[in-house]
Amino acid sequence: MITVWDLARSDQTVEGLREYLRDYAVEAFSELEGMRFKVWFANPENQTWGAVYLWESAEALTRNTPPKPSKAIELIGYPPTSVSVFEVEAATAPGDEWQALAGIGNAMR
Repeated sequence: MITVWDLARSDQTVEGLREYLRDYAVEAFSELEGMRFKVWFANPENQTWGAVYLWESAEALTRNTPPKPSKAIELIGYPPTSVSVFEVEAATAPGDEWQALAGIGNAMR
């Protein structure tokens, strides 16, 4: 799942949302049942903010939509501009780190 906010209508900025990550979100999302991975991304020039989630199953995604520890909607003032859900076909990483992702995705079954 990929969520993206265009912050143009918000009083929040990418810089302001970094505090939310440091003080709350990273730790809170580390305890979210059914989520395998989350990475936040931003483009300060365009004031774009978002996240990529990897869920262990479609059921885990359904149970956690919207993700309960998220305060982003409250801070930004509106829901994501875009939400897209995809199926993972395969995943990898450099060195031995890829082994944590081994077997993930439809192509690897």
